[in-house]
Order: sequence, then structure tokens, then C-alpha cells
Amino acid sequence: MATVLEKPTNKFPKITEEGLDDLRKRIGVKIENTVEPWNYEASRDAIRHYAHGIGDDNPLWCDPEYAAKTKYGSIVALPSFLFTTSRLISGYCGGLSGVHAMWAGADWTWHKPVLRNDTIKTEAHLKDLVEHQTKFAGRSFQQIYHVDFYNQNGDLVAEGDSWVFRTDRDEARERGSKYTDVKGKVEPFTDEQLAEWSKLYANEEVRGATPRYWEDVKEGEQLPRMMKGPMTVTGFICYAQGWGGLYIRANKLAYKMQQAHPGLGIKNRFNVPDCPERVHWDEAFALEVGAPGAYDYGPERCSWLTHHITNWIGDDGFLHKSKCQIRRHNPDGDVIFIDGTVTRKFVENGKHYVEIQQTAETHRGEVSAFGTSIAELPSRSGN
Repeated sequence: MATVLEKPTNKFPKITEEGLDDLRKRIGVKIENTVEPWNYEASRDAIRHYAHGIGDDNPLWCDPEYAAKTKYGSIVALPSFLFTTSRLISGYCGGLSGVHAMWAGADWTWHKPVLRNDTIKTEAHLKDLVEHQTKFAGRSFQQIYHVDFYNQNGDLVAEGDSWVFRTDRDEARERGSKYTDVKGKVEPFTDEQLAEWSKLYANEEVRGATPRYWEDVKEGEQLPRMMKGPMTVTGFICYAQGWGGLYIRANKLAYKMQQAHPGLGIKNRFNVPDCPERVHWDEAFALEVGAPGAYDYGPERCSWLTHHITNWIGDDGFLHKSKCQIRRHNPDGDVIFIDGTVTRKFVENGKHYVEIQQTAETHRGEVSAFGTSIAELPSRSGN
């Protein structure tokens, strides 16, 4: 007798045409009631906590005495700190209640530095909704937001597009093929591997007060390799401490958020509604949504790429643009190597710029993320 295969039971809400139609109506409309950001102000502690959350020990962000001697005269917020001042740039998204959202990239432009004690106000709107076919979960939708960032003087300090992919959790778990061979897999490292990789941390250079002049940089020049990892759940929590997370709430505040957004709370093993963000520390839940295991945050990885650039350009450089695209989950146990190449030098409006192509790969040689950055460097001409 032939075996009848039962159709998998849908555990999670689905992407619907009605939900998509509702989202399309929001395109271009200013978002009036955004969720409260993790930080309104670039305080000394807020900047330091974010920097430490990505493993960045640059004294320009963290040491008031050092920063006082720079051209800024005070601590400066690292470029990616602005992730903490907008939930929308970080992946908070409306519509499609209960449907999984994976942060997948950002396209940043910075116009002015954010200094210690600056306050940040944002304006945002849904920019576009784009359909894709993916190996991870089949039919998916790229939901793109645009956010402008203003300081207390009304100056536009930065602007950015960021996007999430809305994916069907059941499709990703049952039929997604991207992580078939690696879901829940544990590959212990040898002490020799760890010792060799640790040399990258020991030798990591923070350019700091030594200027990197535009004239001294050559097209084709390689940036020093940067390492992040090996990934641990502890590291993911460290990032959440500095960044604030999207849905991490306790007790009454968790209850109030779930009342306001009924599709948000996903029941845990005690039948208690819990936040979808726990994919970053709860391996069992990460596997349920089709991920290979508990994994890092998308904005975290984008911040690693900007960290790579700010280490190299030094205090007198300014990161003007960075576009980062995420290509896979990096679960607990992965190691990431970030490399960069100067692909172009140019002068625009009297400013001297370099363009850098970046690639982040796992220790297995898989592309984790890639990006393009444009940085302004000081010139020996004095401009």
C-alpha cells in the first residue's frame, strides 16, 4: 500500500495578497508614530556600549581624554551608532502581521559627524516593496525603508535605506534548501586554529591619530584583514546590549507590545508568547524558522564592515558612504574574515575620496556579506 505523506502543518502566519496590498498603500507615506528608539542621545555611555557591542575599541569613540586632543575635541559616535537611534533602519517593519522579517542590508550616507551629547531625530517612510524568489524560503518580499537623521540643530547628519526580507517561516523550515547541510551542525575548532586566528585580533591596527593621506593610497591597495568571531550567543547578546534590539521587552512592557501587535508574540515551549528576535539566542526556535542555528544580527554585520573602514582611515578620515548586503546567516560557531580593496580614488567638490570594495567570508569560504564604502581622506595639499 502506498504511503500517504501528510502535508506539513502551518505553524506561522502566511504572506497574503491582502497584506501585500495594504503594505503597497503605505509606500511614500511619512511614518508618524514610530516605535521609541533605543537611544535619543549620543551619550558617552551609549556610544561606548555600542562600540563594545561590535568589538570596536577605537579610543575616538570611547576615551574622552584621547578624543579631546583630536580635531573634534570630544568623543565622536562611530558611524553605525545611528542604528540605535531608529528601529526602522534596524529592521522594525510594519504590515504582514506575524510574518518573519530578516534584516538584509543598508545603504548609508553620512554628512556630518555625530558628537557626544548630540540628540537625534528621525523621519522615515516605506520606500518600496519588491518580490523575490529565494532558496531560503521561496517567494519573499524585500521591504525597503528610508530614514533621515537630524541633530538638535536641524542638520541632516545622515540618511539611509535599509531592507528586510519578509519570508514564510513554514516554507523556510519545510522546503527551504539554503541551509539543508548545515542546520544545527557543530564543527569544533582545534586549539591550533584558534591560536592562528587570534593573531588577527592581536595585530588589529587602529589607525588613530596618524593621518592616512589620500596621496599615499594606491588603487588596488589591500586593507588589513579583520576577523569577527568565532560567533557565540554571548557575542550576539553583547550586540543587543549596545543596539537595543527591536522587540526585547520584559514583563508589562512585553505584554503592552504584544497587545499592540498581536502577531508579534510567538509562543515558546511554555506556551508563553515571546519575541521573534529570540532566533538570535534560541537555537531551537532558529531551526523552526529555517535558519541554520542561532545567528548574528544583520545591523551587527553591517557595523563590522564600517568598523573595518574606520580602523583604516584614522581620526582625520570620514566615512561618507557604505552599502552592505547580507548574503547568509552566520550561526553560533562561524568565523568571519573581512577584506577590502581600494578600487577608485577621486576628487569631488574639493574633497578627496577613496572607494573600497569589501567582502566578508566565513572560515568555510562562504560569502557572508559584501559592500562598497566611500571615505574622505585628508590631503597633503591641505584641502
